[in-house]
Amino acid sequence: MTGSEAPSSFRLAYVPGVTPAKWVRIWQERLPDVPLELVMVPAAEAPGMLRGLDADAGFVRLPIDRTDLSAIPLYAETTVVVVPKDHLVAAADEVTVADLADDVVFHPLDDTLDWQELPGRPAIERPATTADAIELVAAGVGVLVVPQSLARLHHRRDLTYRPVVDAPQSRVALSWREDTTTDRVEDFIGIVRGRTVNSTRGRTQHQPQPKKQRPEEGAARRKPAARSSGRASAKTPRPTAKRGKPRRRS
Repeated sequence: MTGSEAPSSFRLAYVPGVTPAKWVRIWQERLPDVPLELVMVPAAEAPGMLRGLDADAGFVRLPIDRTDLSAIPLYAETTVVVVPKDHLVAAADEVTVADLADDVVFHPLDDTLDWQELPGRPAIERPATTADAIELVAAGVGVLVVPQSLARLHHRRDLTYRPVVDAPQSRVALSWREDTTTDRVEDFIGIVRGRTVNSTRGRTQHQPQPKKQRPEEGAARRKPAARSSGRASAKTPRPTAKRGKPRRRS
């Protein structure tokens, strides 16, 4: 194979908190000759990256502007509140939005939760990123409500988190520019949706082989041999007995 015939790589974007490792592993097993390049991108920048074709596909957080983009929702994350370990919330198994009414709740600029009404008391200013908000929580200034994967991503020993049962959830989707649904994009869609190798869209299916005839079936279809009746055929002449000359009586 010459350099000009070498397959191009597949560029996959993903937002913080999403772990694409299992899908990447399946890609490497099925398409070992096509390199897959991973690019982490801030959630707010992911749609623009896909529109500009700086990535073939990407994992994004909904909602996004769907203009020119296709998206397949994959799953919704549990929403949690990140607090210092000595916070009152840490003593509960789960909380509600109302339980945070007296707390300063940070709303970073990269927040992806679709709030209709922000919980708690607002901070003096919004942190630029989730990472910045985590630092403020660790300083005991307030709390932060985020998807659980982001709480794990920014884990600290002095912090903990609890589920917020009535908060909006972050939905993760696979997205790509709809007018560039290439064969490679279809391959990755198939992997994410759990299709097997033979069921992947666009792949040639194996033609069923003709069923072999079983020996007893063939024997059963043969014409049975004529049975012998034990009687002589009507057309077969019967042997004629020979008559000798009559003997004289003495």
